Formats: sequence, C-alpha cells, structure tokens
Amino acid sequence: MTTPVPTTPEVGQAISEQLAAFAVNFKTDDIPQEVKERAKLLMLDAFGIALASHGYDFSKRAMGAITELNSGGRSVVLGSEKRLDLRNSILMNGILIHGLDYDDTHAQGVIHTTTSTLPTALALAAHHNKTGAELLTAFVLGVEIAARLGSVAKGGFHQIGFHPTGLVGTFGCTMVAGWLLGLNAAQYVDAQGLALSVASGSLEFLNDGAWNKRMHPGWAGYAGVTAATMGRHGYVGTRLAYEGRFGLYASHLAGRDDYDLSMATQDLGRVWELDRVSVKPLPACHFTHAGVDAATRIYEQGVRADQIKRIEVLVPAEVVKTVCEPEQAKRKPANSYEAQFSIPYLVGTALLKGRLTLDDIDEPALSDPKVLALAAITQYSVDPASRFPKYFDGEVIVELKDGRVIREREAMNRGSVDRPLTAQDIMTKYRDNAARQVSATRSLEIEEQVLNLEKCSARDLAQCLGRSQ
Repeated sequence: MTTPVPTTPEVGQAISEQLAAFAVNFKTDDIPQEVKERAKLLMLDAFGIALASHGYDFSKRAMGAITELNSGGRSVVLGSEKRLDLRNSILMNGILIHGLDYDDTHAQGVIHTTTSTLPTALALAAHHNKTGAELLTAFVLGVEIAARLGSVAKGGFHQIGFHPTGLVGTFGCTMVAGWLLGLNAAQYVDAQGLALSVASGSLEFLNDGAWNKRMHPGWAGYAGVTAATMGRHGYVGTRLAYEGRFGLYASHLAGRDDYDLSMATQDLGRVWELDRVSVKPLPACHFTHAGVDAATRIYEQGVRADQIKRIEVLVPAEVVKTVCEPEQAKRKPANSYEAQFSIPYLVGTALLKGRLTLDDIDEPALSDPKVLALAAITQYSVDPASRFPKYFDGEVIVELKDGRVIREREAMNRGSVDRPLTAQDIMTKYRDNAARQVSATRSLEIEEQVLNLEKCSARDLAQCLGRSQ
C-alpha cells in the first residue's frame, strides 16, 4: 500500500530532522482510508482491554497512587468517572491498556505501539478540542514513527534488558504530542533530543513478576508530552538523538553493531507500518502465542495431561530471556504477570484445558496443581527454524507415557501480519473485554463512536469513554 507524503530529506540531515520534516508535512488526507479503518480497530481493541483492566488489583493500586499525585484536571480515565490532569491521565490510561499484556504488537519493532501513542493522542486531542480526524492522524503518526524506531534495533533492546515499548515509545509519543501542539521542524528536533533524556524502560521485572512494565507506556506518554512542550517553548535538545555518540542506539544497545539506522525513516509515507501491527488473540506475551496455540491443537487431538511424560517447546533464541528464564521461576509463576511471560505455565495450561483466557492467568488459577505438574516437566530449546521477528513462531513436542511423540508447529503466529485477525475477530475481542466493565449498551456506544471517529470530536469520544457504566 503506497501513497506519497513529502519528507523533504536533505543530505546530511540528522534522523531527528528527517522525522521532523515528515511530521510537519503530515496531513490527514495523506493516510489511505484502509489504514484509517485499521487504526480505528486498533483503538477499539485497546479501549476494550482498558475496560477489562478495571477488575484487577494493579489498576486499583495505580489509581490510588496517581490520584495522590494528581493536581486537578479534566482529562478522562478510560472506563471511570475519575478525572485527572493531562499527563497523569496518560499514565493511568497506558497502565489500563497495557496492564493485561493483551495489547497489540509491531513484530519487527518488538514494540507495543498503540498502548503509549493512543492515550497520548486522546488526552491531548481532547484537551485542545481537536477533531476526531486530528486525533486519528496523530495516532497514526505515532505508530509509524515508533514502529520504525523500534525496528532499527532488530530485537537488540530486549537482549540488553530494555523494554522498547517504554524506551522507543517515548519518541513516538513526543511526535504525537508535537503534531497536536503544532510544533515546527526546529521544535520537533529539540523535542526528540529532550526525549532521549527521559525515555526509559527496564526488563528487570522479568525476574520476579514485578509490575514495572505495566507503567512503561503511560510513562512514555507522560515523558513525550513533557519533551514536546519543552521543545515548543524553545528549550534546546540535542540534535543527534538517535545516531549520536551517546544517542539512543549507541547508549542502549551496549556496543551491538547489528542495528540499521536507515530503518528509522525507511519508506515513511509510502509503506504503512500500522498495517503490520498485530492484534493479540491471547492475553499473554506475544512470544508465547505460538507455543500456546500449538499446545491447544495437541489437546484437540485428544491428548490429556495424565498421558504426558515430557514436554519440549522450541522458541526463537531472541525470546529465551523473556519467556523461558529463569527456568524455576517460569515453572511456578509467583503472580499473574509472571505467568503471562512463562512458556511452561502457559503451554501447560493449554495442554490441560485446551484454551487460554484472562481467567486462566488470574491469581486463583496459578496454584492449579495439574498445570504446575505439566510446567514442571516442560523444557525449552532454541528453534533452529525460527523466522523471528517476522513471526513469533515455535513448536511444541509432547512425549507420551506410551512412547508416542506428538508435535505441532506454529510457523506463523495467529494475528501476525500475514495471518491477521479479521475486523470481526477484533470487534468480538473488544466486546468480550468491554463486557467485564460496562453494559452491552455502553459497549456499543463506544464502538460506534470509535468506528465513526471522523464524525465526532476528540472531546466527545473522551467523554464517552470516561464513564464507568
């Protein structure tokens, strides 16, 4: 899918300058209609997840803390009567969208793109009374830039211990905020340079199931709005935010030299990365989906837990640190968040129940002795046939007590760019999630507003979303 958007690149331009030129010239009419429709589905998916998150302890504790830090304001919290100041609403809404790890992923960038850019776009567009079309345009811009900046690293951020959704997401949110605030090219460059100093996101949570990751996207939006506003007021930021001696990639890839800076601006306005964003069919880390779906198919063949002697899961080398190690912790997750990043627990659940739903990662399910027994006999191996990160692929091999060996391979994960969920699949997922918090009438009202976004204002949409019933 192609359409021309002028970027006016010049020889010797810094990446921040090229992105600034693109953003300054970016218009609603530059976006193909089918990309706009896809963007609205990504929004709807995210809003449904946010509504479902209200039933979980992490959201209640986050709301308590953020309310204490709040300084007034009228910005909405998704699915709540609560009103917060602009940046705190972005922080809270990012937690709600990302907290269940059920939100979309751009595979090549290994980044959750919607979960930071959407709360930022919604809050700022509503605050400044922008149109629904302007909200949509800012969101698309953020996704396009964040996806490309993530892709530069070729999965390297995860290997060093940084979470691209928080780290790179800050730059995407800076561009979203800049577009809605009307930054000029020089201000955009300053804003990106300032974003370099406030972008963050550590993966240390993987070792103990802590909640750090849940706040990364909202903090990316908080930081992005700060950087864009500082840039708007002429506060000078570094020019070489990305390629500099201590720029994003040199400082956060610890000497790795396999990244490709050209991907930061490649095909901007001609190829739409938003089309390559994958909607999750399962409520767990995307790296686990191939194993879960393969295990579900083994269950569907009639294999039951008491028949199984040994389980082996083949995974891409790049995901081992995230979903397979430390092995003992993964075999017995301490909490639901740790379970969502555990190949042994999730594959064991699928082999026992033939499914994986939000209920299967809730705290009561974590102590199921039958699931834990399967997790205890699960080991991983690096998949030699993996095509990561194009696909989050994998294979499950089950050895039965009678000597038979059954294997199922998931060569192309469900929801990937070449195997996408349909619009109806996404709407069904939205409705199922929304039903956990609001009535069917309210759910339909939100759905209609989002799918007809160009006909309403950003403030109208925000007010529609900012109700608990």
